[in-house]
Amino acid sequence: MSASTTDERLRIGAVSYLNTKPLVYGLEELLPDAEISFDLPSRLASKLADRQLDVALIPSIEFFNDPNYSIVSDACIGCRGPVLSVKLLSRVPFASIRSVALDEGSRTSIALSRILLHERFGLQPERQPLAIGSDPLATSTDAVLLIGDRAIHPPEEHFPFVWDLGDEWCKWSELSFVFAMWVARPGVNLRGVDVALSEARDRGVAHLEEIARDEAAAVQLSPEACLSYLRDNLYFFLGLREQRGLGLYYEHAAKLGLARQGLDLRFDDCTAT
Repeated sequence: MSASTTDERLRIGAVSYLNTKPLVYGLEELLPDAEISFDLPSRLASKLADRQLDVALIPSIEFFNDPNYSIVSDACIGCRGPVLSVKLLSRVPFASIRSVALDEGSRTSIALSRILLHERFGLQPERQPLAIGSDPLATSTDAVLLIGDRAIHPPEEHFPFVWDLGDEWCKWSELSFVFAMWVARPGVNLRGVDVALSEARDRGVAHLEEIARDEAAAVQLSPEACLSYLRDNLYFFLGLREQRGLGLYYEHAAKLGLARQGLDLRFDDCTAT
């Protein structure tokens, strides 16, 4: 990656969800000269594209849409089974879905739901936006996609059919799924941020119990349930299995017109050991 000639503070954008807490544990201490901000995944992607950020934890679908982006860390948000915080809730059997309301918080999960419905049942249902913070019970669609902390507490009594999209992908593909990773726009001098991001992840994974105790009340979980989510439902290392899953996801996203064609996915030295 080419170096930037400016000495301005590096601008880093991270996601404001619970699942990001282990990735940013002690990050301000590790990068005291950086400007770190928090926002929703889709907004971070827009800010990175608009050059308002230099490095951001963005939805994986966004990485596919700019061939000049670079993955800059082996830290990621992924899963190797049920993820708990990304769910498709349906009022009808999945094979009968004709309309779906899509949570606007993450374009990666929107694409994932579309891929699975298409590959499993040949469906391309009518899509409606579900505004961030709106009530899913107020929708009239057959199904609703929810992500993030509110997906952990879905109104399942009103939706008899529930897909955990992480689990559905992993069973269908026999690979991991990567929801988000650290990406830099071209021309950024990383100034050690790549090393710091991996170290922050390692510290966070070593302090999951502390993070769970601190964050449980905010997401209305017990500390034990919060720890189980962070420890058992999420995977924070971009290994070879994750890379293969990311490649398969890109292949299907491109086939459905959800990502640009002909991207050469490169992982360089970001692979977790």
